[in-house]
Amino acid sequence: MSAAPAAAGPLLDVSGLHVELVIDGRPQPVIHDVSLQIRAGEAVGLVGESGSGKSMTARAIARLLPAGAVVSGGISFAGRPVLDMGARDLRGYRTDGIAMIFQDPRAHTNPVRRIGDFLTEALRTSKGVREDEAKRRAVATLAEVGIEDGQRRLRQFPHELSGGLLQRVMIAAALLAEPQLLLADEPTTALDVTTQSEVMAILDELRRERGLAMLFITHDLELAAAVCDRTCVMYAGSIVEQQSSAGLNADPLHPYTAALLAARPRMDAATDRLAAIAGRPRSAFEAPEGCAFADRCPYHEPECTAEHQVLRPLGGGLVRCRRAEEIHADLRALSEKAGARG
Repeated sequence: MSAAPAAAGPLLDVSGLHVELVIDGRPQPVIHDVSLQIRAGEAVGLVGESGSGKSMTARAIARLLPAGAVVSGGISFAGRPVLDMGARDLRGYRTDGIAMIFQDPRAHTNPVRRIGDFLTEALRTSKGVREDEAKRRAVATLAEVGIEDGQRRLRQFPHELSGGLLQRVMIAAALLAEPQLLLADEPTTALDVTTQSEVMAILDELRRERGLAMLFITHDLELAAAVCDRTCVMYAGSIVEQQSSAGLNADPLHPYTAALLAARPRMDAATDRLAAIAGRPRSAFEAPEGCAFADRCPYHEPECTAEHQVLRPLGGGLVRCRRAEEIHADLRALSEKAGARG
């Protein structure tokens, strides 16, 4: 599939995505009613606690779900329905349309094959690039991600590289495919803080230079705010809030987002104990018909679990909460009061 020209509409459009997997012998929902859009050149963050469905959403977009998965809703890329693609179109979609950067590079590289084989295989087999040219491009891209002496690196095996270097190799492999959309699934989770910062700076700079769109999955709200234009917050398989990254961090709409922000350590204030969200995260198959966050929410009412919650506009964003206007006003007042004390 050749690169599609930029369209007026979104590059990626996910609408009402629902995914079921077989768990304990029976189908269970793991993604429930996820809708998001990413325009060409835009970076969108997807944040939330472990088990909220972030990685499963990315895998659904890439059509990399386990066997037996049942998917409904819509996923379109450059106007083409992804869920209807046959084998040939799907290969093109994964070659030219999207590229995925996984959180554990050692689990997604072959330990008995050299780095050069990993980087050049797609160019040689899918795009017909000659071996010497593929290696030249690989060395040039390694230099772009901060890896010098590329010719020597091509001859090495994954176990000979540190975690930070191997993650840069994963980024280089994604960029070599010249995709339109990067799916970055917590690409810095296994790295130390300094290496995380270096890798993210490289990824963000190269994405902007190449005009790539990106879906960036992370636990870190501050990191999402630093590299993403918009941020979506997931809980129990659904998106509960969507805003500009700056707006979400400054003025959250959903009580779950506010609780996540409150739980972050602060450098400008001393505290004896970090705030924590009561209870435990829910998976989509554990969520009630109404608000999945209700049992952890200080604002919940009986009607919250009795009524189906929909993602609806509020201010400049979207929120899935029946009391959003009232809670938002309360959260803003508390924030202003805290600011006045500071």
